[in-house]
Amino acid sequence: MFSKSKINDPSPKPADQGAPKADTKPSESSKPATSSSSDFKATAPKAKPPASVLSSDLHITGNLKTTGDIQVEGTVEGDIRAHLLTVGEGATIKGEIIADDVVINGRIVGRVRGLKVRLTSTARVEGDIIHKTIAIESGAHFEGSVQRQDDPLNGKAKTGTQPQQAGASAAPAQAQATSSAG
Repeated sequence: MFSKSKINDPSPKPADQGAPKADTKPSESSKPATSSSSDFKATAPKAKPPASVLSSDLHITGNLKTTGDIQVEGTVEGDIRAHLLTVGEGATIKGEIIADDVVINGRIVGRVRGLKVRLTSTARVEGDIIHKTIAIESGAHFEGSVQRQDDPLNGKAKTGTQPQQAGASAAPAQAQATSSAG
């Protein structure tokens, strides 16, 4: 039995649960394994929470930070950091935006940093856009520079490259969006 308990201590936990004599050490090691595996099962079906919606009658002065999604329909004067930021058609944001995905339908005054940035035909952006990928629909109004970076979310990283003007960096739709007037 002595050799069995030595073998069982570092080996599979289910064998330790069946050994009543070695209760102190095996039960300590088996409890975390059991609870962590049941915790894993409990968290697996957890659904992603819905986006936080800031309604059109809401005016916020201050910074917003979340790991989730935000949909802005009102006015925000401050910086926003989120996973997905959707700016509604009637929304206005004055500040820096940092998000994995940014969809702009409304007005932004400030810098935009995102892995994926999309300006729809109703977008109005006054400021620089630092992105990994970008899409600008025809009819969007954009004044500023566009710069591609592999890690646009890191605001302190300087690549040493010159920012490009919006019309010079991408497809003809982008050049048309740059020259569109609202």
